[in-house]
Amino acid sequence: MCLKLAPADVRQCPRCGSAMHVRKNDSIQRTLALLITACLLYIPANLYPVMYTDSLGSAEGTTIMGGVVLLINLGSAPVALVIFIFSVMVPSAKLMAMFYLVWSVQQQSSLDLRKRSTLYRITEFVGKWSMVDIFVVTILVALVQLGGILTIKPGIAALLFAGVVIITMIAAENFDSRLIWDNMEEKNSAN
Repeated sequence: MCLKLAPADVRQCPRCGSAMHVRKNDSIQRTLALLITACLLYIPANLYPVMYTDSLGSAEGTTIMGGVVLLINLGSAPVALVIFIFSVMVPSAKLMAMFYLVWSVQQQSSLDLRKRSTLYRITEFVGKWSMVDIFVVTILVALVQLGGILTIKPGIAALLFAGVVIITMIAAENFDSRLIWDNMEEKNSAN
């Protein structure tokens, strides 16, 4: 996919040969429904434990932010920063960016078309990296099984958080970024 523009009747990209499609039907409605679903999952994903540690029979649940605070207290501030950025900041920023893009398309805004297009591309690319927290829990569960002394199990928030990431990735895929430019094309054709 090289992002080359071509006339609507062309079915194959003249530059790279990939299949071209005309439009994504009901893009705004599907994207908005997926974003609302992701927001509804994001709240309990931050409130419930992402993992449980069982040390000598004493189980304790840890939320994402609780894990960040714990890592800071243990002297692992760089790891805590990575988890904070990719588990709190990136998903929140992606949700806000996608809501902004949907809103700007619905308002037929012609402000900063290139910047909005770039925002969409960045949001689509970076969103996949917010799974870092889930990978950390998965690696900890696999590695830290010290024969009954310490056991780590994933919590419900890990599943909810994975759902948020997957749903926002689907929302970004459902958003037809060409809608950003439609208002400009209509103005140019009217002149």
